[in-house]
Amino acid sequence: MKFKVLTLFSDMIEAFCNHSIIRRGIESNHLSVDIIDYRDYSTNKHHKVDDTPYGGGQGMVLTVQPIDDALKANKCSESKVVLVCPTGKPFKQEDANLLAKEKELIFVCGHYEGYDERIRSYVDYEYSIGDYVLTSGELAAMVMMDAIGRLVDGVIEKASHQEDSFQNGLLEHPQYTKPRIYDGMEVPEVLLNGHHKYIDEWRLEQSVLKTMKNRPDLLEDKDLDPKILEVINKINKEGL
Repeated sequence: MKFKVLTLFSDMIEAFCNHSIIRRGIESNHLSVDIIDYRDYSTNKHHKVDDTPYGGGQGMVLTVQPIDDALKANKCSESKVVLVCPTGKPFKQEDANLLAKEKELIFVCGHYEGYDERIRSYVDYEYSIGDYVLTSGELAAMVMMDAIGRLVDGVIEKASHQEDSFQNGLLEHPQYTKPRIYDGMEVPEVLLNGHHKYIDEWRLEQSVLKTMKNRPDLLEDKDLDPKILEVINKINKEGL
């Protein structure tokens, strides 16, 4: 997977690439990250990339030309362009799974008041990471790159993410490690008996319980797995 990032703040992306899973993916040649300062593509003599909005209003708006020319210079036939913006579709695990199958993703990171609307005609996807506004799109792009990059084959073992929250529509079950007892709190007995069938059943039940408590919306209006429906019915009946 190749990531390309159109940004005004290269140092933010550089720092991101030097840590954790992304760094491991780059070192193992399963990921690559090209950082492109679209200020370099501005035809303005001062390399200006923004201007005041037509019709008046606060702030500055990113102009079309630098981003258009940066995309033309860096796109290939396999590229998909992702515009990072608060008005985009909410980015979810299913989107990370979808984008992890692409060969190359180009992220366009905004700043200032927003984008000239015509920039949207050059992109394939528009995503937001939440119902709030950030100072710059780099933070959101890094969140998406992390979520996508860890799903690329070879970056981490598939078993490490197959039971993650949201992968099966549920939040992840509780996890425990040593010591067995801490401050009076004990590890559940079922995790200590080595009976994998019981452990799997307990983990599914706990995932459903946590989802019902913290994110009941994930269980609404969906074709749920029969095993999940069975657990929901059991919980509702027995009041666990």
